[in-house]
Amino acid sequence: MLAPHPFGHDITEQSLIERFTGLRQWEDRYRQLILLAKIVPALDESLKTPESELSGCENRVWLGAQRQENGGIHFYGDSEGRIVKGLLAVLLTKVEGKTPQAILADDPLVLFDTLGLREQLSTSRASGLAALAAGVLQLALREVESI
Repeated sequence: MLAPHPFGHDITEQSLIERFTGLRQWEDRYRQLILLAKIVPALDESLKTPESELSGCENRVWLGAQRQENGGIHFYGDSEGRIVKGLLAVLLTKVEGKTPQAILADDPLVLFDTLGLREQLSTSRASGLAALAAGVLQLALREVESI
């Protein structure tokens, strides 16, 4: 793997739901995003290329993917912003290891609604989250087209 991370393995959708369930205040959810951001390993500088940098985000964000032998996709990414990096962590948890077809068939942003994260995002962060999701979908589509 080019850039390993715990998402989809040690941290799952279910563990995120358990972590965020019961958090009523946005500040508590915000703290959880920052804690998730701290878990995301820094991306090696060699992977922070112009091709992997996403546009449409407030902070610089890099997103890449690598096809696995089982047909799933391993995603990796990083951001200079803690909240964006936390949002990226949630997104990576949702899509990690899934086949391109499964990713394209399921809206990755539904998990953000389940966790109560999307409703409180500022306009610029919501746009950044949409750019992250679009980047994941574009990488999955690229994998489908290469089959």
